[in-house]
Amino acid sequence: MQWTPIGSEPLPPPLPPTRVDFSGNRSEFRKLVTKGALLELVTFGFYRFWLVTDIRRHLWTHTAIDGDAAEYTGRARELLVGFLFALAILVPIYLAYFLVGIEFERWQGFASTPLFIAFYAFGQFAIFRARRYRLTRTVWRGVRFWMDGSGWAYAFRAMLWGLLVFLTLGLALPWREAALERYKMRHTHYGDLRGDFEGDGWTFFKRGWWLWLLSPIALFIFPLAPFFYAEFKAREWRWWLDGIRIGGVGLSSNLPHDAFYGLYWKVIGWWMLLTVAFAAYMGGSALLVVTLTGVPAEEIFAGDNATKSIPMVAMMVIGYFALALAINIVMRVYLQRDLWAKVLETVEVHNIGTAADVRGSGQLASALGEGFADGLDVAGF
Repeated sequence: MQWTPIGSEPLPPPLPPTRVDFSGNRSEFRKLVTKGALLELVTFGFYRFWLVTDIRRHLWTHTAIDGDAAEYTGRARELLVGFLFALAILVPIYLAYFLVGIEFERWQGFASTPLFIAFYAFGQFAIFRARRYRLTRTVWRGVRFWMDGSGWAYAFRAMLWGLLVFLTLGLALPWREAALERYKMRHTHYGDLRGDFEGDGWTFFKRGWWLWLLSPIALFIFPLAPFFYAEFKAREWRWWLDGIRIGGVGLSSNLPHDAFYGLYWKVIGWWMLLTVAFAAYMGGSALLVVTLTGVPAEEIFAGDNATKSIPMVAMMVIGYFALALAINIVMRVYLQRDLWAKVLETVEVHNIGTAADVRGSGQLASALGEGFADGLDVAGF
């Protein structure tokens, strides 16, 4: 028999990191967004609240950490009500600017500056509050995520950092992203565990400084621009994931720098293909109108006569809606579902055991912030 003094027991080895598993079916997701896009078309866009909710439920419920899937509890009706409340605030602002432009044409240029500043501030406020809404509707192992903090305090920080980025021609962007993400994560909670962000601007800058130097060249050489943007987003995702902490839980990612090349080029290829199809459709529509009406093509397309031809206008409207519908489907499949899956397959969760004894906390947030994000077209996913 061997005797071991009390307090000298060896510590158990740390558990290996846990992988994140995504089991969503691509065909099922494509059918979901195709049906949703058609219903968006029929309902003049109002079905998007239900579609966004269905997309999040699909992605959340097929994402599992340590064998347990997440749950999204948000409802489309909440998003619709939040959007309507946001419109009630934003429409008077739009109307006031419109009236100023009519009554005082010489003030219109001056009025555009405070309008831009106001909308930028509203947009940053909306981004923060929309994130708060999505977190409070995200549940894992029966415990809810939540956020505190002030949306206006975040907007003020974002405006100051935005000004610095503008004055430095984008050089300060890594430090802006680090500071704003740190504010958001330090006000993020999982039950009674508090979040933090350990990423810093210098690390982000070192990973992508050469992209900043060569970006002016990429703007004028089309084939380079998608590569540069895909390269930047991959480095940003990896930097962001490596910095996330919630209590003692940390994330890491080995996302390669070229992970998104294929996704962005597939989207560009579909854009080109759909544009060619739209041009062929418009040519066929013009030929059909000429054949049915007997009016020469030169006369139909002379000046603005095409906009006065009811059959031609109807064909153009149908074509534009079909093009927008197809592009939305492509964007959601490649840049939401496929990007989600590609990122998650590289993520590891460290020290997951520290989240075993978590007490629920926090309150549900309203959907007003997401409504602002929709109204200002800054809605994130």
